Amino acid sequence: MKAMQKGFTLVELVVVIVILGILAATALPRFINVATDARIAAMNGMAGGIRSAVTLAQSRYLATGNVAATTVNMGVGGAVQAVDVAAGTGIPAGTATGIQAAMQNNADGFTFTCAAGVCTVIQTGGPAACLVTYTGATGVVTTTALVAANCGG
Repeated sequence: MKAMQKGFTLVELVVVIVILGILAATALPRFINVATDARIAAMNGMAGGIRSAVTLAQSRYLATGNVAATTVNMGVGGAVQAVDVAAGTGIPAGTATGIQAAMQNNADGFTFTCAAGVCTVIQTGGPAACLVTYTGATGVVTTTALVAANCGG
């Protein structure tokens, strides 16, 4: 009687390794899209920061009791950090001296561009289509452009 052979042949092992390599080469790019996901997460974080700045500016504005004022001091510890706001609502203006000042220099790595009461924010060096928009008239922060098609690359 012959002794029974156990295990795999070298050819079988090579075929399995080649098949696994092909699967990994085609599936890996599909599952590893970290740059785009990280960019979208960073932009969503900036949008949250802007929303918080709007709320803080309005709260500070209402706390002063002067609803006719067009600026509010957002300074900490006696420092002066004037922010332009809309009289009556305290919503920061869509300008560099409005919402961008309310962010208090917490926008490192991001570029603000403001015109006609609307500010757009992009990640410095990132795609121009991957942006957050702030409208000074309403205080609304829009994040609809934060999709993989706009933020990839």
